[in-house]
Amino acid sequence: MKTFVTGGTGFVGSALIRRLLADGHEVRALVRPGANTRMLEGLPVERVSGGLGDAPALEKAMSGCGWVFHVAALYAYWGYTWDEFHQSNVEGTRRVLEAATRAGARRIVHTSSIASLGIPRDGAPGTEETPVTFKDMLSDYKRSKFLAEEVAQEFVAKGLPVVIVNPAAPVGVGDHKPTQTGKMIVDFLNGRMPAYVDTGLTIVDVDDVANGHLLAMEIGKVGERYILGGENLSLKQVLDLLSDVSGRPPVRARIPRAVALAWAYVDTSLARLNPKHIPAATPDAVRVSSKKEYFSSGKAMRELGYAYIPAREALRKAVEWYRANGYVP
Repeated sequence: MKTFVTGGTGFVGSALIRRLLADGHEVRALVRPGANTRMLEGLPVERVSGGLGDAPALEKAMSGCGWVFHVAALYAYWGYTWDEFHQSNVEGTRRVLEAATRAGARRIVHTSSIASLGIPRDGAPGTEETPVTFKDMLSDYKRSKFLAEEVAQEFVAKGLPVVIVNPAAPVGVGDHKPTQTGKMIVDFLNGRMPAYVDTGLTIVDVDDVANGHLLAMEIGKVGERYILGGENLSLKQVLDLLSDVSGRPPVRARIPRAVALAWAYVDTSLARLNPKHIPAATPDAVRVSSKKEYFSSGKAMRELGYAYIPAREALRKAVEWYRANGYVP
């Protein structure tokens, strides 16, 4: 029995593929034409060319696969329209699950995100049950992931065995794009982060996230969601840990949020005038940072046996990978 993976060329998807192969699974990966396949090089993976918009190709690619991991998603704060997010993350999920239904997949894991979850007003860590509405979503990415989960639940109601996982902010080996969190680490290592905004996030090693996907596939309850997180840390704590593990000087200056928001508007205006300019922050990103995104992995730990390594170790692995792969001079 083969296992089908979308998003296998990405950060989380490639980590998942490495874990599946280590456990002896045969893997078939959907590879978008033109995608960077760096993280699949040398791996015994069957590659199938296609995209989330090609329903017949998806069904053909899933033929003979008992497990389906839908990891692929458009993740960005800049450079994409709402229609692009909707087509990729919402309609793409619908097409994958339709194809899985027709292909007779036995189990499906849909990779969502903590971005689609609610954040308690009292500062406590969010859980899978924290109340949330579409109006709480502060960016196009968040809105698209929220709606994608609704699509997944529609298919659960029709009898498709879908389990949902909500990874936090993964770091570690293979973040080649890099992600938003990875870009922050690279900027820190290159001395391009003179100040920070007061916010918080849940740091988790990408290999722990990959393991959580496998646990969800094996024993997760259909229709349930599981947060795959790690340590909840303020951004200042993350930067201090990065300083400790890298030997780089710490970041001491904090930017008031109002100043950061004003600069984000200026920076994005410059980017609209010059397509080659990528803003350091967008208004959406600053608004998202107004809430500390702390989450509890308690449910996954209790029901799946999920575990995670300390944030210090996860960040150390990330720093070593970036240094070894040319991201730091």
